Amino acid sequence: MSQMNKTITTCLIWLFLYMSASAAEQPNFLIILADDCTYNDLPLYGGKNAKTPNIDRLASQGLTFNRAYLSEAMCQPCRSELYSGRYPLGNGCAWNHSASLDSVTSMPQHLSALGYRVGLAGKVHVKPAKVFPFENVQGFDANCVRNPTKPHFLSDVKDFIGRDKSQPFCLVVALVEPHVPWVMGDPSIYPPSKLTLPPNLADTVRTREDFSRYLAEITYMDSQVGELLETLDESGVSKDTMVLFSSEQGAQFPGCKWTNWDTGLHTALVARWPTKIVAGERTDALVQYADIMPTLITLAGGNPKRHRYDGVEFTRVLLKNAPEHRKYVYGVHNNIPEGPSYPIRTISDGTYRYIENLRHEELYIEKHLMGSRGSGELNNPYWATWVWSSMEKPAVYRLVRRYMHRPAQQFYHTAVDPYELNNLAGSPDLTNRQKQFQSALHRWMKSQNDPGAELDTQEAVQAARQGKHLYRAD
Repeated sequence: MSQMNKTITTCLIWLFLYMSASAAEQPNFLIILADDCTYNDLPLYGGKNAKTPNIDRLASQGLTFNRAYLSEAMCQPCRSELYSGRYPLGNGCAWNHSASLDSVTSMPQHLSALGYRVGLAGKVHVKPAKVFPFENVQGFDANCVRNPTKPHFLSDVKDFIGRDKSQPFCLVVALVEPHVPWVMGDPSIYPPSKLTLPPNLADTVRTREDFSRYLAEITYMDSQVGELLETLDESGVSKDTMVLFSSEQGAQFPGCKWTNWDTGLHTALVARWPTKIVAGERTDALVQYADIMPTLITLAGGNPKRHRYDGVEFTRVLLKNAPEHRKYVYGVHNNIPEGPSYPIRTISDGTYRYIENLRHEELYIEKHLMGSRGSGELNNPYWATWVWSSMEKPAVYRLVRRYMHRPAQQFYHTAVDPYELNNLAGSPDLTNRQKQFQSALHRWMKSQNDPGAELDTQEAVQAARQGKHLYRAD
């Protein structure tokens, strides 16, 4: 054998060994998503009512992110962001019940290229299918709204996890709880009269009753988290698996889902990876859903710089507990098709939040929360009790007005006012800080080719549904 052939053979051997070692070091990923769960209703983030022993235990074994955020507080846009690593105009899904760009590549393609099996159990709620080609794993309700007659089962999840121990897996389990209707769990453990309501909710009898049912679903969701973690243990791969839990956007109460307030965009995020992530720690590092996809690519041994992401990987935060990641997180809201046009944009550094209501002269209306079906049955009856009570109680009137009639600009010190009830916009001592946030928000919008109010139109929504996006980041 010539010296050149020996050199080539040696290089090939080393390349094989390197690739084998890299493959062996690739972690599995189990991503568990709640659905419409306001982050600070969880005890992990200061919630005063809910019982979530499994999520609490997961946090004690991993890293809790104090400041994790979505770009849009609606199911389809935030999941498109999570799976693609792109902001709403980057992936094309800037409205609920719309579609991502055909040109987008997502979690299944990225991780499959690195040797992963990539599956999804439960709620899909992204489209088109060719952009999100997850392997379909049965066992959890795939509907947007829970079918209470359909129990979940774990056999297919267990089969997927244990199918081939030589190949890493990524499995997303997208639970439908605690999305309305709140029909699962045992509300008797949450007597309405004994609940401590968050200050952004009007204290009416019906609100307490519905909040009790919502809390019951949180606890039911938590039990599913426990079952999934137990299944992982039984499969013998827990130590080789990074588990991510997220609460997604806020609940279907006024000021949470379908808003750019913190209770809409702030999400719970917990990461556990035994021996790799220090157990029981918390971090104030600022992260966004778009950051998760490039982070998974990095942990899987890939190079996220080879792909186009809006997010930035945060492995240093995960593995070395680096104290900082990004300076700002961003948010958008386009109200159509959930109600009349009401576009909103926001920016936060985790301490302060700046909001621009681009059609502030209009009333904010959301059909699911405030409207009724053709039969006249109210979707969320508690809202009517707010309106009625507002005639006699000034505090309730202020909450109704806060929700429906918003100023052009809002500025909040979220760190001391987590429910953002005290608008500081225009305060003389915060003028410079507010201007800084405003300028940064406008720079971001420009970078995304975001036209602002023009994005929240029927024409733009219909075009996106047909794959003919009128506005896009590139």
